Amino acid sequence: MNDWTAFGRVDADGTVYVKTAEGDRVVGSWQAGTPEEGLAHFARRFADLVTEVELVEARLKSGAADAAHSLTSVKRLRQQLDEAHVVGDIDGLATRLDRLATLADEKAGEARAARETARAEAVVRKTALVEEAEKIAAESTGWKSAGDRLKEILDEWKTIRGVDKKTDGELWKRFATARDGFTRRRGAHFATLDGQRKQAQTAKEELVAEAESLSESTEWSATANRLKELMAEWKAAPRAAKEAEQRLWERFRAAQDAFFTRRSEVFSARDAEYKGNLDRKHQILAEVEALDVDADPRGAQNKLRDAQAAWHDAGRVPRESAASLDRRWRAAEERIRVAMDSAWRKTTPQDNPLLQQMREQVAEAEQRLERAKAAGDAKRVREAEQALNSKKQFLALAEQAS
Repeated sequence: MNDWTAFGRVDADGTVYVKTAEGDRVVGSWQAGTPEEGLAHFARRFADLVTEVELVEARLKSGAADAAHSLTSVKRLRQQLDEAHVVGDIDGLATRLDRLATLADEKAGEARAARETARAEAVVRKTALVEEAEKIAAESTGWKSAGDRLKEILDEWKTIRGVDKKTDGELWKRFATARDGFTRRRGAHFATLDGQRKQAQTAKEELVAEAESLSESTEWSATANRLKELMAEWKAAPRAAKEAEQRLWERFRAAQDAFFTRRSEVFSARDAEYKGNLDRKHQILAEVEALDVDADPRGAQNKLRDAQAAWHDAGRVPRESAASLDRRWRAAEERIRVAMDSAWRKTTPQDNPLLQQMREQVAEAEQRLERAKAAGDAKRVREAEQALNSKKQFLALAEQAS
């Protein structure tokens, strides 16, 4: 740039020219000093122009500038260059600007392609979000998780840029419709659920009322079975609203606990009574089992009769002990019966106490008959004769058996 004459000249009248391939072009007039100073002035203007071109070029190549904006700047500078009031390598700078224009056009095309790709990807992303929202609206019954997901979709939607206004509007309309549909369906579900919970509350209030009415019952078995049935019905019934469910459950359990606590207390007292009865029966049984039936079978039989009355009076025993105790009692009775049978068979007809007793009864029947005859009472005579004949028959059978 120090050799000003290489790119320009100043005529004697002060006219300043710049040299181009097409010939010299007037760029101004200089009257304030020497021609060299004039050329230097216009050369500095050229240097400013070159600096602007270099700045555009640097930003374009670094990617810091928008390619389309850079292209506009290059075209502006190239158009201004034909009429610029500067002295310098106009042709060289023009060539440089033409190359920059080509580069800027390429980068602008790449940017457009990238934007189009980004737009297409953004459309794909938003379309996927819309389709997911529509599926949620149509199918989902996980109301909380689905509602949370729709909020996440909306947040993600706001981060997606680059979709053209028309397409974006159409997609947004679909998303809004899906979200509104989900909201209505969820509202209808909970409205139905509220109705069901009210019905469940009514049903469980009835169960609670019945359980409370049974809490003072003394029909232990039947009431316990009914309370178990009520519990099964409770479990099968739908749930009421949370607070009502908890309140009713506490009342239901309190009624059950009241009944089973009283039953347990009664059973405990009864078990204590049965334990005393068991001890008494063990004592009676031990006495019966200790009888010497071989030495005195009739005495053993008499004592057994007394023991049987005491056994009956002793009352009930715990269920788990009843069976074994009864087996022992029957065995003791059987032992005495066998001994009595054996003693009976060893007794002579004359010594048989049963035959002796029956003979005495026949004699008494004969005396009653005589008294009836003496009284002249025909009815009493007939009755006495019938009784005598019956006793004689029994005595004859007994004597034959002996």
